[in-house]
Formats: sequence, C-alpha cells, structure tokens
Amino acid sequence: MPPLRLDFVQSASDVDQLPPSEAEITVVGRSNVGKSSLLNALAHRKKLAHVSNTPGRTRLLNMFEIPDVGSFVDLPGYGYAKAPAKMRASWQQMIEGYLLERDNLVMVMVLVDGVVGPTQLDVQMLDWLRAYEIPHQVVATKHDKVKSSLREKRKSEVAKKCDLEIGDVIWVSAEKGTNIEKLRGLIIRWLS
Repeated sequence: MPPLRLDFVQSASDVDQLPPSEAEITVVGRSNVGKSSLLNALAHRKKLAHVSNTPGRTRLLNMFEIPDVGSFVDLPGYGYAKAPAKMRASWQQMIEGYLLERDNLVMVMVLVDGVVGPTQLDVQMLDWLRAYEIPHQVVATKHDKVKSSLREKRKSEVAKKCDLEIGDVIWVSAEKGTNIEKLRGLIIRWLS
C-alpha cells in the first residue's frame, strides 16, 4: 500500500469552521502519544505534522484531505500539556464538539501509548465513545519501544485495559514502520 497522500486543508478552533467532507477519520490520544509521528508515517513525510517533545503542541482541529477518498482530522491531545489551563479546558469542548457534531465521521482512531499502556484518560475516552456509539479503533503506538521479550504480555495488558481482545488492537511504530501499511489499508477501507 503506497503512502497516503495527505494535503493540509486548514486548522480550526471550532467544528463549524471546517469545510464539509464526504467521509472523515480522526485521531485522538493523550498528549505525546505520537499522533503527529503517526500522521507523518502514514503520509511517508517527515514534516507534514509538527512533532514535538513538548506535550500539547497540537492546539486546533487540523484537517487534511486524502484526495478522492475523504479527510483526516488531527485533534489536540488530552491530559498533560504545556499550555495555559484555560486553553487546555477549551480543548475538551472542541474535541467533544467535533466528535458529536461531525456528521460524516466514520472512524475515530484512539491512540494508546504501547509503553505506558492505557491511562485513565484513555479508558474514559473509550467509555465515552462507546456510550455515544461512535465507531473507533484502538491503535497502540511505540511498538518498537516495548522490549521484544515483553511484547506479548504487553499486548495482552493493553487489550485487557481497553476491554478488547488482543487482536482488536493494532500495534504500530511510526519510527520503524511496523503495521503502517496495514493501517493505511484500513483507513482507505473505512473511508470507502
């Protein structure tokens, strides 16, 4: 599967500011889970999305077009972020508004740090998505950072904390390319 062609469309502070889209996928996760790195890996581009070691760099709804297929929206991370408290509080409203009001949202990719495992905030996000019956897929990042001798145990722990079966979680590594092709294929399928 070739890299996804992702063309930046615009950033917005409110869902109403985004242009319409026939089908859309979004990505959520805690700050520093690797959303920007994953986006860059999917597009096979180094600087499509800004990667930072500082939590909370994504502060708006960032929309990208996948020509002839649909759109991809990168949301701000939840949890700790180096940003003023008032700004962080507005992100929750922005994220919830987007997830509840975007009519053509077909899939939410919930990124979970494979090294840290699902945090309480990740579990709350999954419970919230389930309560609103919003389609979602758990994607565990940083596969390469988990020691190979501990991977099977870690996969079991992550799935259990997410209330899923082991095979229901997609493990990826943006750095090593692990399962990036598989995820590209799923994205195209979800948008079709």
